[in-house]
Amino acid sequence: MTGELAPAGPLAGIPLLDELPRLAGKRVLVRVDFNVPLVSGGTGPAGVADDFRIRAALPTLDWLTAHGAAVTACTHLGRPKGKPDPRYDVAPVRVRLAELAPGVELMQNLRFDPGEEANDSGFVDRLVDGFELYVNDAFGCSHRSHASIVGPPSRLPSAAGRLLAREVEMLGTLLAGPAHPFVAVVGGAKVTDKLGVLRALLDRVDHLLIGGGMAVTFLCAQGHQVGRSLLDAAGVAACGELLKAAGDRLVLPTDLVAAPAGTPGATAMGTGESMVVGEDVPGGWRGVDIGPQTRRSFAGYLAGAETIFWNGPVGVFEDPRFAVGTRTVAEAIVSGSARSVVGGGDTVAALDEFGLADKVSFVSTGGGACLELIEHGDLPGLRALRNAPNAPARSRAGRG
Repeated sequence: MTGELAPAGPLAGIPLLDELPRLAGKRVLVRVDFNVPLVSGGTGPAGVADDFRIRAALPTLDWLTAHGAAVTACTHLGRPKGKPDPRYDVAPVRVRLAELAPGVELMQNLRFDPGEEANDSGFVDRLVDGFELYVNDAFGCSHRSHASIVGPPSRLPSAAGRLLAREVEMLGTLLAGPAHPFVAVVGGAKVTDKLGVLRALLDRVDHLLIGGGMAVTFLCAQGHQVGRSLLDAAGVAACGELLKAAGDRLVLPTDLVAAPAGTPGATAMGTGESMVVGEDVPGGWRGVDIGPQTRRSFAGYLAGAETIFWNGPVGVFEDPRFAVGTRTVAEAIVSGSARSVVGGGDTVAALDEFGLADKVSFVSTGGGACLELIEHGDLPGLRALRNAPNAPARSRAGRG
């Protein structure tokens, strides 16, 4: 990268596309994340229901082909459990890829072989056979030590693709020197899945706003009644510890929208009228959204922010009756001038539903990878690239 400063933060020591050897005539293997939803074709073949992840990889694929490379992409699709399964055949994805990136080939589903998830060395050898260069553009998979993520950089000159580099660059702004006030909104169901990232965020943010099902677990830790709300009982004690450590930086709902609960264990709500309650949910009812007082409070914190991170809806937004809280958060984020980073499939789905996805600063393609990078500051896929034979010698020194 002549004339440019070396990347800092999580990108430091990672070779980028421009640093690959001459590409003309070279065979390049590109790990992409084309784990896209499929739609049944009825009597005809299945199709791709949402091609966002395919389109997200086009800057890398187009750049490589424009420089004369012969490009083959590889991806997983679904969870076929290490053996061929016609439900997860990549044929529909291959059809859409051919329309968007003519000339780019696509291998069969990586997870049809048990060696992929087991990070089997023999599978890596078979995967890279015949290729001269490797590019990782699958940010959403780079938190997994799977063969196609961590194996090829040990064999081939490698680089981070455009999408991977952009993801890491944008999320890196949350790790090093974010503009303050820095406000994070975290929702979703199970708090135990996000305890690590909550602790990491509390070390950096001015305020951490909690919504969704996990808010109920925090309220339970405060001694409130939760009725038949979705409760992560295993996380109650940890929530209590976080509340003690965080002080007023951790902001919980002060009122909730509640609805009659369905049958025990069911996610569906009853058909009766919803009501606004305080921090206690009556028996037989379930918290399904943040209430009007909390919506105003959350919007106020977001309006004054300079940096915002959002992961997880704050209510059952899939039901229009209980989408008001999540919509309020989304509108508050896009109405200000803060740099906003949004990650997580459900969060992105909510933005799409509200028509606001193009109004945030950055939408991450990887929910789990996004959270793990924030929590740990690194990912297995990034460490592998730092150890590639063409990585700067200083980045390889002392790394296993």
